[in-house]
Amino acid sequence: MAVQWKGVFPALVTPFTPDDRLDIRVFGENLSQQISAGIDGIIIGGSLGEASTLTQDEKESLVKFSVQKIKGKLPVILNIAEGSTHEAIEQASLAQAWGAQGLMLLPPMRYKSDDRETVQFFRDVSASTDLPILLYNNPIDYKIEITLDMFASLTDCVNIQAVKESTRDVTNVTRMINRFGERYKLLCGVDTIIMEELSLGAVGWVAGLVNAFPRETVAIYRLMIAGRTTEAREIFRWFLPVLELDIHPKLVQYIKFASSMTGMGSETVRKPRLTLEGEERKKIEGIVKQAIATRPDLPDYLAL
Repeated sequence: MAVQWKGVFPALVTPFTPDDRLDIRVFGENLSQQISAGIDGIIIGGSLGEASTLTQDEKESLVKFSVQKIKGKLPVILNIAEGSTHEAIEQASLAQAWGAQGLMLLPPMRYKSDDRETVQFFRDVSASTDLPILLYNNPIDYKIEITLDMFASLTDCVNIQAVKESTRDVTNVTRMINRFGERYKLLCGVDTIIMEELSLGAVGWVAGLVNAFPRETVAIYRLMIAGRTTEAREIFRWFLPVLELDIHPKLVQYIKFASSMTGMGSETVRKPRLTLEGEERKKIEGIVKQAIATRPDLPDYLAL
């Protein structure tokens, strides 16, 4: 299926069993609830999915399970976060063989490539596959910014179609639109600034706290697209203390803990990460408990 690159794309967490194996049962339960909430696609093996700790076999299992469960109704996107061009190209080839409908692609990992090297990396991966590609622009966490000039040099790569905009500079949405029009579809990649970026012209949301609160996430998006800003704003104000868990170095632990509290998943993480304890655990638990206790009534957003 063709990827439209609009709507809500959960960056799914990867559940593990206590003995450190994939918990496909919990993954499937989360996925079912995401689909029921009205999402528009899924992203597997992103930063929130503990990409750096997943084996190739585990990625294959997650993609194939998702493709079989979704049955072509929504696109399945696999994240590529590799240190070499060769490995990234191999991962793209495997993703296509496993049935993924698209890729999310980060700049090279571990080595801080310069602008020329980064562009060549993207061009080489793009040329190796027919799959549509979402570039992940996150200089805060990955130390490489994809600048407007770099995007300009990639416009001839027709399968590089969209951007996960995570620079945290909301004006970058306007800069991209001013320069490229609709050439690149822009998806907000930071939960806390979704209202601003949708207002400025972003058309999608790669979401994190959707793993714990899928209906509220999709409701905000659909209300904003429908122009019902006041209703979306009220839900967002309730949601913000939880959404701020997405911008912490321990976002994986925080969001997994939140998802376990809402019955959406397990808090188990893969080492070297450890589950929360002590005062930190109490703090996050308090934030999520407050959100659950004051959960807003939602309009019939699926009808929008």
